[in-house]
Amino acid sequence: MKKQRFFSVVWLLGFLLLGGSGALAMPSPVDARAQVVVDAAPMRLAQAQPTQAPAAAASPAPAADAEPIGNVATLTGTATVTRNNALTPLKLQDDIFLNDVLQTSANSTLGVTFNDATTFNLTANAKITVDNYVYEDGGKQNSALFDVAKGTVAFVAAAVAKTGDMKISTPTSTLGIRGTTGLVEVPEGAAAASASNVKLYPDPDGHVGRIEVNDRNGARLGFLTQGASGFTIRPGAGGRFAAMPLAISPQQALRDQGIVRQVHAAQSIGRQIVNQKQIERRQNPNRNNPARQRQNGVPQRPGSPQQPGLPNRAGQPQLQQPPGARQPNAPGLQRPGLQNRPLQPPRRPGPPAPRGKPQKQKR
Repeated sequence: MKKQRFFSVVWLLGFLLLGGSGALAMPSPVDARAQVVVDAAPMRLAQAQPTQAPAAAASPAPAADAEPIGNVATLTGTATVTRNNALTPLKLQDDIFLNDVLQTSANSTLGVTFNDATTFNLTANAKITVDNYVYEDGGKQNSALFDVAKGTVAFVAAAVAKTGDMKISTPTSTLGIRGTTGLVEVPEGAAAASASNVKLYPDPDGHVGRIEVNDRNGARLGFLTQGASGFTIRPGAGGRFAAMPLAISPQQALRDQGIVRQVHAAQSIGRQIVNQKQIERRQNPNRNNPARQRQNGVPQRPGSPQQPGLPNRAGQPQLQQPPGARQPNAPGLQRPGLQNRPLQPPRRPGPPAPRGKPQKQKR
C-alpha cells in the first residue's frame, strides 16, 4: 500500500509539473487579447490616414507638334477652353489651337484673333469650336471651319475667306463666308435645332461682302449681299430647312452694331498680339514646342544652339558649344577650370645661337 501511495504521489507530481510547463507555454486570455490589439492597430492606422489630395490639374497642353493658330485678343469676365478633354480658364494673349472649344460664362465676352486676322467675338454664354484651320500666308488652299453651338457670335473675316474657303456651321445651317462681317445667333437647348439667325454687316472700311446660306447637307438656301440684312433658318416642308428673310428692328440693329464694333476693335488689337507672338516663336522656336527641345534623345536647354550632324552616344551628355566655337584640341580653345593663356606660335628647331657678343646686321 505504501508503495502504491508512493507511486501515486510521484505520478501526480509528474503530471502537475508537465501541466505547469504547458500552462507556461500557452498565452493567457489577457495576452491573447493584447496580441490581437497589437496586430490590428497598424491596419486601423492605415485606414485612418487621410488620402492625399490630387495634384492641381495643369493647363492642358497641345500635341507636341501643334502650332498655335490664334490668340486671345480681348476678354471680360470669364471664358474657358476645352482642350484634350481638360477645361481651363483663358487669359489675355493665350494661344489658341486646332480643335479648341471656346466658351464664355454669363456677363462675359471673348475676342479671339487667328493668324490670318479673322476674328470672333463671343458674347455671354456662347460656345464655338475650331473644327478646321489651314492658313499659309500667300497660299491659295486656305480653309477654316468654325462651329457655333450656342449664343451670339460676331465675326470679321480676313485672308482665309478671301484666298480660300471659310465656313461657319450652326445646328441648322452651314455658312460660306466670302470676306465680310457677320453675326450668328443660336438659341440654347432644343430651340437650337429649330431656328437660328445669320446677319450681314459692313466691314470697318464700309465694304460689304457675301454670306452663302446652306443647310447641313450643303443645299443652297439663299445668300446675303446687303448690309444690315439677315435670314432666319427654320424647318420647312418635308423636314427641310428654309431661309426666311429676317426683319431687324431698330433695337436689334442698335444692339448688333455694338457687338460688331467690339469684334472690329478685337481684330485691331488681335493683329498686334498675333504678330508679336509669331515674332517670339520665330526667335525661340522651342518655346511652344517641347518636342523640338530634344536632339538625339537628349533634352537641350532653352536658348542653347543645336548641333546638327554630331552623333551623341547613349549615356554620354552632348556638349553645347556657342556658334563659332573651335573644336576640341584646336588652338585657342578655352577649357573650364584652366587659366586661359594667350596663344603662342610653335617654335621651330634651328641652329644654336653663337656664343659671345651678337653680331651686327649688315645694312
